[in-house]
Amino acid sequence: MYTRLEGMPVYETRDAQLNALHYNHVQVGLKRIHRSLRYNIPKLQQLVLILQKEAWIIVDHSLNDMPVAAWTDFETEGRNDLHQPIKCKLKLYHAHAHLILDRTLEAMELMLGEELAEKTHSSDAETTDVLPFDKD
Repeated sequence: MYTRLEGMPVYETRDAQLNALHYNHVQVGLKRIHRSLRYNIPKLQQLVLILQKEAWIIVDHSLNDMPVAAWTDFETEGRNDLHQPIKCKLKLYHAHAHLILDRTLEAMELMLGEELAEKTHSSDAETTDVLPFDKD
């Protein structure tokens, strides 16, 4: 679990919203794949996205996983509309962190989708011992 957010000075904190599709997709991934996921962000060589239930953190791997930006404090209490955006806090730890947020979420969708598809495909292969119904 990534715990360095508490001790790092925050450059800027914003109220933000996450697309429900992104949030729901990550929750499925955290349940089906692992409770903490880590993805290298394509074309941003040292940057890594860490997905956890409590926070999604972009870190600089070359600087010992120093945070660059983080989505935290997801407001999901009493949530009953799965299509509505999720309110959260966006913490920026670098002056230019806002420039990579959209690219990071797009890359996350692609990489998480591929991993979930592989996981679903491999679990389908494991459940092939279902007997077919007779057509008579």
